[in-house]
Amino acid sequence: MTANRDEVVKNLEALLADSYTLYLKTHSYHWNVTGPMFTTLHTLFETQYTELALAVDEIAERIRALGAPSPGSYSQFMERATVKEDTGVPKANDMIRNLVADMGHVVAAAQKVVAAAQACDDSASEDLGVRRIDVHEKAAWMLRVHLE
Repeated sequence: MTANRDEVVKNLEALLADSYTLYLKTHSYHWNVTGPMFTTLHTLFETQYTELALAVDEIAERIRALGAPSPGSYSQFMERATVKEDTGVPKANDMIRNLVADMGHVVAAAQKVVAAAQACDDSASEDLGVRRIDVHEKAAWMLRVHLE
């Protein structure tokens, strides 16, 4: 693998770690949300964690397609993730704020994938990164409107 390809893999690993950590956090919030927005947020969180469950598989398989092993343990994810786990149960509005911030971390990770992929003409990884940016920017918007 070339140095450029290694950079794509490294950035895909970070995107995978952030996405998986966000999946876990969103799933936990789905289970634990309370308050007057319960039904709306319970459903929205389920939609978002379900999408993330599919995304982590796609990201991991792209890493494999590039010839590298895909990280798959909590410790490997925690080494690479900028999204931090939440072991507490915040209030609903704080859950929303946390997830909006985390969507920003995932967008930043995806932007690094795009830049690295462009540097070595890896259009498949570039496309994956662009699609993840679109999904997470929309998800952040869907969350933010609940705070207005």
